[in-house]
This record gives sequence, structure tokens and C-alpha cells, in this order.
Amino acid sequence: MKRLPRPLVVTALMVLLPATTALNAAAAPGPVASVSASSGHGRADRSAPSPRLPEPTGAHAVGRSTLHLVDRDRPDPWVPEAGPRELMVDVYYPARAHTGRQAPYATTEEIRLFLKDRGLTGAVDPGVLSSTRTNSRTDARPEGGRHPLVVLSPGFSVSRYTQTVLAEELASRGYVVATVDHAYESAGTTFPGGRVLTCVACEKAQTPADFRAAAKGRAEDISFVVDRLTGPRPAWRYAGLIDDRRIGVAGHSMGGASAASAMARDDRLKAGLNMDGGFRDPVPAGGLDGRPFLLLGTDDATHRPHGTDTTWDEAWQRLDGWKRWLTVSGSVHFSFCDMAWLTGQLGLPLADPPPPLSGSRATDIVRAYAGAFFDQHLRGVPQPLLDGPDPAHPEVRFQDPAAERPRG
Repeated sequence: MKRLPRPLVVTALMVLLPATTALNAAAAPGPVASVSASSGHGRADRSAPSPRLPEPTGAHAVGRSTLHLVDRDRPDPWVPEAGPRELMVDVYYPARAHTGRQAPYATTEEIRLFLKDRGLTGAVDPGVLSSTRTNSRTDARPEGGRHPLVVLSPGFSVSRYTQTVLAEELASRGYVVATVDHAYESAGTTFPGGRVLTCVACEKAQTPADFRAAAKGRAEDISFVVDRLTGPRPAWRYAGLIDDRRIGVAGHSMGGASAASAMARDDRLKAGLNMDGGFRDPVPAGGLDGRPFLLLGTDDATHRPHGTDTTWDEAWQRLDGWKRWLTVSGSVHFSFCDMAWLTGQLGLPLADPPPPLSGSRATDIVRAYAGAFFDQHLRGVPQPLLDGPDPAHPEVRFQDPAAERPRG
């Protein structure tokens, strides 16, 4: 896939490559980048207003912890000489109101490297975007109780911060949510010791076999995160909040594909959601042992039944539990992550030409249907929203591949 022209400012904010295109278009500046003096959570241009994420709709305030996890049983698949596989994880949780301090969105260096990776340095001020105001608070005191856990994986070449809106929403509804950064799979992710790891995977992944291996690797990452959050010596001090009998997994693009890969290998994962990602690692022929899975994607030639991404049709045939195939009219690939909201906040189009569906509306839809899915399958609360077309959400279409005629 060729780089998009510089005038397409949305590309500077977010390029999660569509599932039907090669994911290896982004060349990384190298395995490790030094942190510049401007790194941090401040703004480079203080005259520009900071974007603000939408307030969650749930009843709980949201806390956030950041973890550095190291899997000493696995070498890094992209840079074996770097040693064990490393992950950065943000854990969101129901918290007591008015405790802790506001959590940052992303470091200026992370945003700067992302823009540089796309050849769009200067198109958007990284300090403005990195200072986006969140609704979560670090060191917030947790609420009591036991809560379901949802693990979120981002798109290939981008970081966990692109899943912040959904993470805050689910935490406000009473979930613990872990968003994962997979080492060497983003344009820039800050790790301890002043290291910023860049997207070596973007250079090395060239073939379908490479991307299948990437999805399988993420599946191992997800299981390791579950191990470290629910095991006998958990890495998170509030691990007692997690009900390890109710665990789900979701993601956008490659992260969504990895949700199915993780479920195929880990029976602790009880429900999965793929947002607009091709199934790089096919769903097993025998299905997922009857566990529920939701497909949520664009309503175009890519992810309608018998569309250009044939992996969705294959996955649908193999999914053997509760399942829905939903497409969202007027959406684009970027509608299923934070950039849908942020481009609206910054007065920028989400794509060129602008899609019919606004960023704020896309955000409302993702939060509503993801929340309903996990409420039904991890909490056991029936959700009429998932039973068929809803007048309040006319953009969401329930697909029935058996009723669709294949396109010639």
C-alpha cells in the first residue's frame, strides 16, 4: 500500500491499514528511538485547544494503572536479540470519584514518531494531540466488588492509546479493561528506561504467513496478560477486582483478528469482538467451542457478506456459538477507534472525502454495541440491541450471509 498524500491530514492522526490491503506499508525508523527533550504529556503549541475524549456513559468513575510486563519464557518474535517479549499495558477499572490525578493520553514522542513514520511531520502538532484530555485517573482508589475483564488489542502499527475511548466506557460500566501495546508493532511506544520501541514488524512482515504469525503472537501476548492479571502472583495490585470466570477480548483491525486467535488458544476467554479486522489467522474449522463472537465492521464491499475480505465469510461459517455480523453504514476503517472522535474534535475529516457517518456518531455506535455484547455475554444481561435492527441506530445493519447472493 502506498503512503497517502500529505494533504490527507487524517492520515497523520491514524493509519490503521484496511484488512484487505497489505499491512506492511509503514516503514519504521528503527527498533529504538531516543526520547527527545519535548517528550512527555505537555503541549507543544499551548495556543491550540486540547481535544477531549467523550465522557463515559456508565455509573462509575474510571481509574488507570500502567504495567510493564515481561514474558521471560518467550523471546521477542521480531527482535530476538532484544531478549524476552515485552508488553506495555494500561489497566482501567471502576474507581471512586475524585481520587487520583488525570491520566495522560500519549507521550508527545509517541505521537511525533507516528507522524514521522507516515512522512507527515508538521501536518499535525504532536503536542496538541498527545495532550488530549482523558476521563481516567491514575492512582484512583478502586471500588469494591468483582468485575469482568476485557483485553483490548490495537491495530497494527499503532498503540494502545487508540482504544482509550472504549476502555474508559467499559470501565465506567463496571469492567476491568486491559489495553495492550505489543512490542515492535507500533510506530512508537514508550517503555521503561527511556526506550521508545518502533515498528520493526512493519518492515519484517511481508507475507500472509508473516501476518498469521503476528496474529498468533498477539494471541500469546493476550494470554500472558491474562496470566499476569489473574495468576497466583498477579502483576497488578488491584487484581482482586477481577472475576477470572468472566473474561472477554476485543480489538480493532489486527487487534480484532487477534481476538479470535486468542480465543482459539485460550478457553478462559469467554467472548470475542473483532472491529473491522481481517482474520489473518483463520478461525479453526471446529469453531470456538460454542463461545460468542461479534463481527462489527464497515458496510462496504470489504466487510459485507461475500465481500472482498473473504476471511469474514470463512470465519462466519466456522463460528459455532452465538454470533452476529454487523456493519455500520457510512463508516470507514478508522470509525472503530479513538480517531473517529478526535478528528471531529480537531475539526478534521476522518477520511477524504469525509464519510457520511460523523466521528461522534461512530463513537456512540461502537460504545453501544461493544458494551451490549459484553453485558450480555460476560454479565448475563440480555440486550435487545443485539437481537435485530434498532430504530435508534439505523446505521447498524444485521447481515445474514445465507440470504445474500455472492457477487460475481
